[in-house]
Amino acid sequence: MKARIKWVEEATFLGESGSGHAVVMDGPPESGGRNLGVRPMEMLLLGMGGCASFDVVHILRKSRQPITDCVAEISAERVDEEPKVFSKIHIHFIVTGDNLKDKQVARAVSLSAEKYCSASIMLGKTAEISHSYELRGSADE
Repeated sequence: MKARIKWVEEATFLGESGSGHAVVMDGPPESGGRNLGVRPMEMLLLGMGGCASFDVVHILRKSRQPITDCVAEISAERVDEEPKVFSKIHIHFIVTGDNLKDKQVARAVSLSAEKYCSASIMLGKTAEISHSYELRGSADE
């Protein structure tokens, strides 16, 4: 896997993935940024959320659960001193579908957290990571 980051100006950077996609990153105004893109640390949270969401949806679809939507809401805390690493990260999944089995959703979230999501497992080396979920739509027990 490869990536390329190009400085554009001030605190703005263009990140290009090995698969050919691009994203603009920018620093906060107090660091010379102009709020033109996501902050690099926000990118880490987005990456973790995307990785975990991919796992949850994939596992639920593979187990033939009638999932129609999945939203991951992430909240995080960082330490005050440099390097300002994440100390706590919580990811809350909102999973929608008809007759979803609570046990299957719990299993999907657990498998992602403990086995499959390399991003959250890696970030878990420095941060306390927690997970929760809720079901929307009709649910089976």
